[in-house]
Amino acid sequence: MKPIAVEAAKEAGMALSSKTSLRERGFLDGNLLIAMPGMADGNFARAVVYICAHSDAGAMGFIINRAQSVTFADLLLHLELIDRNDAIMLPDHARHFPIQCGGPVEQNRGFVLHSDDYLSDSSIPVSDDISLTATLDIVRAISDGRGPRHATMLLGYAGWGPGQLEEEIAQNGWLHCAATESLIFDRSLDNKYDRALALMGINPAMLSMDAGHA
Repeated sequence: MKPIAVEAAKEAGMALSSKTSLRERGFLDGNLLIAMPGMADGNFARAVVYICAHSDAGAMGFIINRAQSVTFADLLLHLELIDRNDAIMLPDHARHFPIQCGGPVEQNRGFVLHSDDYLSDSSIPVSDDISLTATLDIVRAISDGRGPRHATMLLGYAGWGPGQLEEEIAQNGWLHCAATESLIFDRSLDNKYDRALALMGINPAMLSMDAGHA
């Protein structure tokens, strides 16, 4: 991914906020991007990105195979939803709830990708089975055991300006394929890149390091 201005990435992210129904999907919405081995931008080396919004205005999605050190308890404390005594008593489902690095843009913002068994007024459908919520109601629900069946929180996101993602795909910077819920929410991150390629029947050894020569 070529570096783009933060403001352009934010504009791409704004495309998501205008999605109010499944009828507004772009052709890459709900798809995976898989970085080619020659990806020059270290933020996206061996990245698997789940695309949530794609239109003429740009694209926005989340890296789904990047770990980071913030825990759910840390987040609840930072948001002042619990105190340190409560943190010690958190149930296992909250203590081990996954938080990942979603991308290089606005890394202080949190987003929850989740199954559609949880919906609030602020939830935005991404596919038939997956929604996105970025408000405190879902954080409270997860903490209380009222959250969705499958979910992961992502800090930050990946954004592309108008036409940028299409250009990068045309230059063979990315592969793309339909996403599966099991891959998106699988908490094992180490081999998620290889498993994403396997969805396309591709062995990583088959890919060239030079973009344009897969």
